[in-house]
Amino acid sequence: MHTLWKGSISFGLVNVPVKMHAATESQEFKFNYLHKDCQQRIRSIKKCPHCDQEVDMADLVKGYEYEKDRYVVLSDEDLASVEQPMSRSIDILDFIDLEEIDPIYYEKSYYLSPEETALKAYRLLSQAMEESGKVALARVTMRSKQHLACLRVFEQGLVMETMHYPKEIRHMDVVWDRVVPTETELTMARQLIDNLARPFEPEKYHDELHEQMAQLIESRVAGENFKVVAPSKGGQVVDLMEALRASIAQTEQEKGKLETKNAVKDKVKVKEKVKVQDKTKDKEVEAIATEEANGEKPKSTLTPRKRTTRRAKGA
Repeated sequence: MHTLWKGSISFGLVNVPVKMHAATESQEFKFNYLHKDCQQRIRSIKKCPHCDQEVDMADLVKGYEYEKDRYVVLSDEDLASVEQPMSRSIDILDFIDLEEIDPIYYEKSYYLSPEETALKAYRLLSQAMEESGKVALARVTMRSKQHLACLRVFEQGLVMETMHYPKEIRHMDVVWDRVVPTETELTMARQLIDNLARPFEPEKYHDELHEQMAQLIESRVAGENFKVVAPSKGGQVVDLMEALRASIAQTEQEKGKLETKNAVKDKVKVKEKVKVQDKTKDKEVEAIATEEANGEKPKSTLTPRKRTTRRAKGA
């Protein structure tokens, strides 16, 4: 993986040199604008509407619009005076429970891999965090911006999530809290949720739009036609109770099919396990018979008991 940043994780007096890599990547298709007549790519031109002329990058300055059509211009020196220097340290501030952080705070994920000289320290930190069930809140500066971050264990390594600050989180204007569902409606809604509850299996979810776009592009490159089948629309909810009942009936049927499917899988797994155990047992019997035929005692499968300190001293 490409290294984006090099630095270290520091907490207390411990310093762990690490490298940072992007943990996710965009799968979006990127399109270019072409001239319809000649199919040539259109270039972006920066043009001043007041002077009616094209402007080079060297002639651009940064301005902040503090009122409508009124700007304050800031030079590169002005911006450099408040920008923080590029930090090479991920400073851990606190260790907290992961459940205390709402996902709305997360921004982007980065993998942190250890430098060759820090393999043991890296492993020590990740294993200690995993066993304690804690994640680390940290502060790091990247691209002249100071980020709040969360360090957590993922796939036996460390991943860093940059986070939004509380001031960056917008709050909803709640107007529906005055609506009170009946106990019957709540009971049926809970039952529907229970019927739809599944273990998290990330591999079963995929981007259907991305797949259709790929098929569309491939068909156009090959000069073929491609037609997307429109998904069936769900019925409009007229009566909430009727919709809940119909949904529960449907999910009960699907849940029964899933349970039957899982039961079949479990039976297959049990049969395979029994076969393996039988093969192992046959091999053990065969080995014992061979050793006895050769006049040798079979090796014990018992684990030796640990000697106590007192017996060890007297030995």
